[in-house]
Amino acid sequence: MTTHDPFGRAVRDHYRGERTAPLLDRDGEATREHAIEEWYFGDHDGDAWRDAWLEGPLLDVGAGAGRDSLYYQKRFETVAVEVSDFLVDLMRERGVEDARLADMFSLRESFGRDRFRSAHAIGTQVGLAGSMDGVREFLADLAFVTTPDATAVLDNYAPELAATADAFGYREDAASGLAYRVYHCEYEDVVGRTLLFRLFSVDRLREAAVGTPWTVVEARYGDVQWRAVLEKR
Repeated sequence: MTTHDPFGRAVRDHYRGERTAPLLDRDGEATREHAIEEWYFGDHDGDAWRDAWLEGPLLDVGAGAGRDSLYYQKRFETVAVEVSDFLVDLMRERGVEDARLADMFSLRESFGRDRFRSAHAIGTQVGLAGSMDGVREFLADLAFVTTPDATAVLDNYAPELAATADAFGYREDAASGLAYRVYHCEYEDVVGRTLLFRLFSVDRLREAAVGTPWTVVEARYGDVQWRAVLEKR
């Protein structure tokens, strides 16, 4: 198990009651404390609109501490994937029945064709594709591992909303409907890699889906984020 993962280790330590320091996000001189309890634990958020689009077998992509997987696995087969050994171990400790170490941007290496009926990537982790080409490649891989009638629910920060400019690590982009977030995590004396999130509007998501089997069929907005449903057509 790699120890150079301050984020995963801090979240696991928090759950075990062993966390010895705050998990910090840093962007140059700017610092914030990561709200671990609020963001990764507690109950499923009860979004009936999102849940109505999901069926099993479900792929929960970037499942974090397993909050949503614990909810969905009561309804149908759910496979939770994370790139962190610490988080995979944590999900298993919390009772996630099928938690696996897998890179969401290399899904074909982990799953066969048509394995899942729906997919769920909530937490803005899709932005870690880094570019719109990367988003398009992710959608193509997601199409490979899902059935011909599959649905997917994704979210991201919304550059088209003025309030998003206040998000931690925000960077403007001259192109319409695009922006970035850049920061890294620190826990105890371990510094994580720099995280580059590509922020993109729902219209940009529609563009990225062109040439893949996916079509954006619905989208809803919060204060600084959107949540969108894609179907294969």
